[in-house]
Amino acid sequence: MPTSLIVLAAGQGTRMMSDRPKVLHELGGVPLFAHALAAGRALEPEHVVLVAGHGAEAVTKSARALDDEITVVVQEEQLGTAHAVAQARPALDGAAGDAVVLYGDTPFISGETLEAMQAARAGGADVVVLGFEAADPGRYGRLVVEDGALIRIVEYKDASAAERAISLCNSGVVAADAALLFDLIDAVGNDNASGEYYLTDIVEVARARGLSAVVVQCDEAETLGINTRAELAAAEAQFQAAKRTEAMENGATLVAPDTVFFAFDTWIGRDAVIEPHVVFGPGVTVENEARIRAFSHLEGCHVSRDAVIGPFARLRPGAELAEGAKVGNFVEIKNAEIAAGAKVNHLTYIGDAFVGEGANIGAGTITCNYDGVFKHRTHIGAHSFIGSDTMLVAPVRVGDGAMTATGTVVTRDVPDGAMAVGRARMEIKEGYWRRLYEKLKAKKAKQQN
Repeated sequence: MPTSLIVLAAGQGTRMMSDRPKVLHELGGVPLFAHALAAGRALEPEHVVLVAGHGAEAVTKSARALDDEITVVVQEEQLGTAHAVAQARPALDGAAGDAVVLYGDTPFISGETLEAMQAARAGGADVVVLGFEAADPGRYGRLVVEDGALIRIVEYKDASAAERAISLCNSGVVAADAALLFDLIDAVGNDNASGEYYLTDIVEVARARGLSAVVVQCDEAETLGINTRAELAAAEAQFQAAKRTEAMENGATLVAPDTVFFAFDTWIGRDAVIEPHVVFGPGVTVENEARIRAFSHLEGCHVSRDAVIGPFARLRPGAELAEGAKVGNFVEIKNAEIAAGAKVNHLTYIGDAFVGEGANIGAGTITCNYDGVFKHRTHIGAHSFIGSDTMLVAPVRVGDGAMTATGTVVTRDVPDGAMAVGRARMEIKEGYWRRLYEKLKAKKAKQQN
């Protein structure tokens, strides 16, 4: 059955005490709403509509960066969840099949849970609501169920004492035929304690029309919503714990799991070893049997089998390390390919470059890739040897098997097998330092007197 996603992301999130829209706060290195989108992808949706409101321009920009096929609509006034969903109607005009409503500030709903809701729809339920048994129901809306059928959803503000005693709570996630969903919303009023149009009221409207509504239950942990900085921190802890467990269950070694931080899409291969205090930003793949040493930071990069990174290394976006490559302490790699067996071991910056197979890059080497306007590339050939403290002024090419002498500034291409030397001639001035030292000491003594 075709499916469309409607992701509600219009809230201001005043309790976050932030100028930034709530859904743009990051969890696992990506905006909160990206997690809802990822879960929804399990349904292979034909259409994805994001309903923005506060900070709509920033939310739209972020959504486009994730997926340029997302349709963003704006809820100009925040008049309740039913009103928010209604804003998606023009974008889904004529769309066949179901619509599933998700929330941009609820990041842990799983794809498996959404598939269970989809199965309930296929089984004949007209409206499917996701619920959970709450350890502390608090101010959640309550699901009133009789003989397996969902009768109504009651918001806490409007609930009686008996209804507040119910522990089966509403997550807000709903699935229904798209055309039916909007039709039901048209019949929703705002005669309630908040004066808002509640999406939850569609259940009573459906029941009044003789339609069926059911509850699919999930674990309470999936329904965690983010409203405060403290809840965001708790969500990050929950996310990291799950990612660490997943990595180890898939065969990676985490020497000190609680000190390793993953991004939403980090992929770690079997028998890879991750030492303490490693941080992964978005877009990192580490293949089997690679080792990431302590205190390294990686983002937007690919580390091949048997490669070794760190300690204290930084891999920035576009870094590509081939099999057996080595990047050592206080080395930064950006938008550069380090070929098989090449070594960049100490105190070096390699940016916008290619380092050939088996090459050795000495300590203190810098690819001078930026002229203030444009970035330029450096090519370092296979089995070349770059002496310590070499400055490679791009665009420049060092040939295969070539060498640069220590302290050289390379401003033109070096042929295969050649040696480049470009430094001032050293001179020895006999006795000069002794004489200068005595002169300076006498000057200091005179000043102290």
